[in-house]
Amino acid sequence: MHSDHRLRTLVVDAGTVYRWKVRHRNRPGEPARTVLTLHRDGVRTRIVFEEGPGRVVTGGYWFQGLVGDADDNHLNLHRPGAVRAFVDETAHRRLLDRHADLDGWELLPAAAVRYAAAATPEAPPDCPRDP
Repeated sequence: MHSDHRLRTLVVDAGTVYRWKVRHRNRPGEPARTVLTLHRDGVRTRIVFEEGPGRVVTGGYWFQGLVGDADDNHLNLHRPGAVRAFVDETAHRRLLDRHADLDGWELLPAAAVRYAAAATPEAPPDCPRDP
């Protein structure tokens, strides 16, 4: 089981350091939510995934940190490669330069494509995941 209270380190590009953590919250009467928090140079960006129709966030002992949607986009937020995909996508959209809470569902499809492209470097970056 992962400790979701400690900050982990992700180093990208030429030494840019991000600290990150994943937390899951499931309060009675409220939708469950999972939050990926990124820290860099005193700026905190939270990528929020709230459970809803066609949107799943998992908690509990075995599957904490998995987010998925009805379009078969899913990532495990405890994987550094998945976090890197979100860092790259939010940087591409110029969303990392200020404190913000971002809708993770808007970012998930593009992050899933980035993650898949990184896992198969011989595929072109704009290649769809399924033929």
